[in-house]
Amino acid sequence: MEKKVLKGKTMQIIENQAELESLCQVLKKQKFVTIDSEFVREKTYFSKLCLLQVGWLDDAAIIDPLSNGLNLEPFFAIMQDKNILKVFHSGRQDIEIFYNLSGKIPQPVFDTQIAAMVCGFGASVSYSTLVAEVTKVELDKSSRLTDWSKRPLDVKQLEYALRDVTYLIPCYLYLDKYLKEHNRKEWIKEEIAALCDEEIYKPDPESAWLKIRHSVHGAQFLAVLKELAAWRERRAVKFNTPRHTIMKDDILVNVAAVAPKTEADLYKVRNLPQDVQKGKLGREILEVVGKALDMPFSSELQKIDRARQVHIPPAASALIEVLKLLLKIKSEQEGVVAHLIASEQDLRDIACGNNDKTNPALKGWRYDIFGKTALLFRKGKASIKYDTGIKDIVIAETSD
Repeated sequence: MEKKVLKGKTMQIIENQAELESLCQVLKKQKFVTIDSEFVREKTYFSKLCLLQVGWLDDAAIIDPLSNGLNLEPFFAIMQDKNILKVFHSGRQDIEIFYNLSGKIPQPVFDTQIAAMVCGFGASVSYSTLVAEVTKVELDKSSRLTDWSKRPLDVKQLEYALRDVTYLIPCYLYLDKYLKEHNRKEWIKEEIAALCDEEIYKPDPESAWLKIRHSVHGAQFLAVLKELAAWRERRAVKFNTPRHTIMKDDILVNVAAVAPKTEADLYKVRNLPQDVQKGKLGREILEVVGKALDMPFSSELQKIDRARQVHIPPAASALIEVLKLLLKIKSEQEGVVAHLIASEQDLRDIACGNNDKTNPALKGWRYDIFGKTALLFRKGKASIKYDTGIKDIVIAETSD
């Protein structure tokens, strides 16, 4: 592949089909590639892909998807080649872009942010922090807020984009070695599988209401909220516009609480803009609310809503606090992010004696490093103390 020289800097920038085909021939020979993308999303529902970066052991390249006539199908084929591992850092948005453009999830996938959670780097470690820890290089972040849809991009911006894949290579190699040496590859399989579940990338209007915070829980309110959230989601997808530009969450909740039947009722909705009250959106809202009110209220919505609310027996509250402390200690000792070992719900279930057979914290490696001891605490057969001799926390099994 021919390299371009921009202001004294040599780099591979793919801007036509022949260059892309040539690049993909090189990529086919690799055991792994590092991937990153630059996009804009402020004014759209779906991300607009503006730049693709790919790295491998010998080199790296930038693909300009905004180049006229460039067909990305050869690169999508690489994303489906099971002989090539695709390495991302915090890859959910990148994977979502590939899924929306190609209809397929890249496979197989490795995410360095996920791997770092079981390698002592803490939760949601940033790329720059991981690079600094592994390579001792401090990355220049000055181009972070670039509008990647604008052309031309200058050398500094392109170099910034390339660093997102070039330094990802040593990070991947370090984490892969650590996982192998500590027998922890299995520990991230569930998280990687969840990242690659295509269901999370599909718009789901029927469950959109579950993402909205509210303090009202009546049957009518929930029915109206569900229909309004579904309407907003479908409209956002259809017109490729952010949800909040149609209606913000708090206003959606206010509409559901009022459940307007007439245009006059729309004026009772707090913070509903006048142009909405009098315009097409207002008429659509009345139709959606009317549809919700005409349907028989389902007790199922209230069951789902109640399940999302936290109900803890008073006697279990103290044990939950002890389990949180135990989890913190185990997390620090093992170098594994706490929420990867056990969720808040897992802790509540352990304390209340619920779902022991299905609780993830009581299975596999999670049971070994945390769950086994957690059950001992529930039975009153374990204790935590600070040993002044060794100046450390000691967790001990106690006798009956």
